[in-house]
Parts: sequence; C-alpha cells; structure tokens
Amino acid sequence: MKNITLKNTALLLAFMLIGFCKTTHAQKRGSELQVGEMVPSFTLQDQDGKLFNLRDYIGKKVLVLYFYPKDESMVCTKEACAFRDEFDDFTKAGAMVVGINGGTVASHKEFQEHYKLPFTLLADQDNKVYNLFGIKSKMFIPGRVTYIIDLHGKVVYMHDAMLQGKEHADDALAFIRAAKK
Repeated sequence: MKNITLKNTALLLAFMLIGFCKTTHAQKRGSELQVGEMVPSFTLQDQDGKLFNLRDYIGKKVLVLYFYPKDESMVCTKEACAFRDEFDDFTKAGAMVVGINGGTVASHKEFQEHYKLPFTLLADQDNKVYNLFGIKSKMFIPGRVTYIIDLHGKVVYMHDAMLQGKEHADDALAFIRAAKK
C-alpha cells in the first residue's frame, strides 16, 4: 500500500511540475495585463506575412493594441471601421493602431482589403499573445480588449468590453487626446 501511495504522490508531483512549467506569465498573474504594467514582447505575422516585433515600435509611437474576436463578424467589423474612420486622428496624435486576433494571415488580408483598413492586423493563430496578455474568452469567444502603450512600453489605458466595438476606438482616441493636453 505504501508503494502505491508513494507512486501516486510522485505522479501527482510530476503532473503539477509539468503544469507549472507550461503556465504563462499572464496565467501566473491570474488576470489580464493591467494599467501600470509593462507590455510583454511578442512577434507575430501581419496581414502581408511580414514579421511584426512589438519592441521595434516601443519608444517611437504610442501603440493602440486592440484584440478582437473574429474578422468579418458584426461587432468586430464596427470596431475595425471605427479605428479606420478615426485613423488620421490617431496618426496625428502620434499613435499607431494594431489589431490582433486568432485569424490567419489570409483572413486578415481579406478583412483589411474588404474594409480598406489602413492599419496593421496581426495573426495570433495559436493565441500566444492572447495568453501572454491574459485575455480571457467570454462564452467560448476570444476577448475584446484595447490597450494603449506609452513610449516607455507601459500600459496606460485598458478598455475591456465585449459588445462595444466602436467604443473601443472612440474611448482610446479620447484618452490619447486628453493625455496630450
């Protein structure tokens, strides 16, 4: 009986260790990336298949990273079009808009062309960046969260609202404008 108990204990510890090793930084935190935290580094492919490394942009522009569930869905399209319609205002304010979701490079390219989106869309097909940021799914749908990253790489704004696509763009732009005053 002791051998079985020791064996079970050893197996349990082994599984716990494996689970611990696979836990991401965001999962260790147990929550989404929050205002005041440094943005984690990542590299993903954009809609043209080119690599986008976040570190290449830190210090050059204020970054608006918006995570959205799916290309061509109703709320996501409204959100993307709101960022498109206010794109010149974001640019004039010194900000760069970047959309991220689990779609493919090809689906992002089609979405970008269909709605004439002038900003970068990144393909996070394995949800690596979603997990890095700790963004949770809501009823099996990837989360919708917008972050503003300052020139030092720190999160200065976060908007988490699943059904408010357009408001993500409007509120992010209002925050950037207010910060410039």
